[in-house]
Amino acid sequence: MGSSAKKKKEKQKDFQKAKLKVGKTKVKPDNFTDTSFKAKSITLTQQSLTLHAPTSSSQFTHNVSLLSSKSDTQRRDALAHLTTHLSNLTPSGRAPPQPTATLLQTLTPLILDSSASVRTNLLRLFRLLPPRDVQDHVAQLLPFVRAGMTHLAADVRGTAVEVLAWLVEVAGAEVVGCAGGWIKTLNCFLSVLGWHTDESAKWSASRAAFGKAGTQGRPVVRILGVLAGFLAVGIGGDDGDRNGDVAMGDGDANVKVAGGVANWEFPLASVEAHMLPKTAQPYVYLNLFGQPRDEEGEMYETREDRFRVFGAKFLKAVERGVESARQDGGEVGRASSAVSKVLKEALVYARGAGLDV
Repeated sequence: MGSSAKKKKEKQKDFQKAKLKVGKTKVKPDNFTDTSFKAKSITLTQQSLTLHAPTSSSQFTHNVSLLSSKSDTQRRDALAHLTTHLSNLTPSGRAPPQPTATLLQTLTPLILDSSASVRTNLLRLFRLLPPRDVQDHVAQLLPFVRAGMTHLAADVRGTAVEVLAWLVEVAGAEVVGCAGGWIKTLNCFLSVLGWHTDESAKWSASRAAFGKAGTQGRPVVRILGVLAGFLAVGIGGDDGDRNGDVAMGDGDANVKVAGGVANWEFPLASVEAHMLPKTAQPYVYLNLFGQPRDEEGEMYETREDRFRVFGAKFLKAVERGVESARQDGGEVGRASSAVSKVLKEALVYARGAGLDV
């Protein structure tokens, strides 16, 4: 009997509430760890105690390295620092701490960046680069521009179109004349606008993502404006040096060479063949060490070659698209008139040159 009463009392202890006394702290558990201590000093394994601030060149290089960071904020702030640095160099005409070719290797992938603020700062930085240096690296930029123009996100497509507009402005002849710069870029334009041909239908983007009116139609207006500028450089207007004409001479004694052949007086002959080239890669059109090119990847350096390809592959689709945009009216209809004007100039030139229309 005694043992059963004892067991009963022990069981009742589990259901009894402990009475807390005023002024006494709660009993601490067995696994309690005291963390109330304070450290008097913190030792760092790596620390710099230099008395001199980093140079602007080292800061520039450091911010270039931050462009590959996973943080959107770091990439945006790095681009803002680079933009400020280059804008300070522009009035003095000094060269940037790193060559443009090195910068473009890091900057071009950001055309496809998911952050709108990063792409906005990227456009500002692009406009500060020396145009002469950009002209030699257009072929490096265009694949990323075309990938952006066919991107699934509408805002990325808009940024890519703005980058292409800047490229046409600073290096229009190189854009339409480099390998793949004519046919592949036109395919992207037709895909974005929905003016598909059999070849451009394989691209993923479509005009339906932009809309036709209101705020949704503004991207279409901008794309039509850039397309008009692209076509004007390629097949419209006065082609100048792009049509094989070469300006030669020193000082005021310049000779305009039509078609690359000058009427030099005896004993001068074939002087143009011995002149210094104006581009960094004058023989790139030969494709001596590159992969074999198909029709899309070829270089069309003359106005006649570009019009032949345009007339055979894109003219009817562009004319249908311009007519459809004109019928839409509004801002889109007005923007299509610029493309229509370039087409008329190109057709007049083609008939005068005896090309098939």
